[in-house]
Amino acid sequence: MVDIDEIVENLSKLSYREVLAYWITSEEEEAEFYRRLAGRARALGLPESLAKAFEKLSIDSERHARELTKIFREEFKVDPKTHIPPLEVLPVLEKFERADQIKEVLEAAMESELIAMNAYKTLAEKVEDPKLKELYSNLADVEKGHYETLKMEYEKVGG
Repeated sequence: MVDIDEIVENLSKLSYREVLAYWITSEEEEAEFYRRLAGRARALGLPESLAKAFEKLSIDSERHARELTKIFREEFKVDPKTHIPPLEVLPVLEKFERADQIKEVLEAAMESELIAMNAYKTLAEKVEDPKLKELYSNLADVEKGHYETLKMEYEKVGG
């Protein structure tokens, strides 16, 4: 089980620069995760709408990463680097071997997005720095959007 309090505690100690680098890495890894889920969904012959939803999440994450990287480079004149593993990406892809597992995969991905959203909301309320507050608030909104996209697909498959 994921300890949100521990994650919040660790992230709350980061500077604006570290949080921005963390977010970029998270978005890059999330983009790859959803791209691979789209491929797996197609390979299993699942509805195209599901594969397209995963692709949309991947494309959104790639776009966020590019936009944030541009901001980071402009502000700090270096490429972003972080050692903190992303909160959102759960190791569910390896378990996604059969079409009848799609509900479990969607549940795990939705849970991951909710955990991230709640952690970021808590951080937005906890930190004092206005730039960090806004950054965490934006992160929470992004994760909420991802959750809602996944939830719609979950409901389509009979969730």
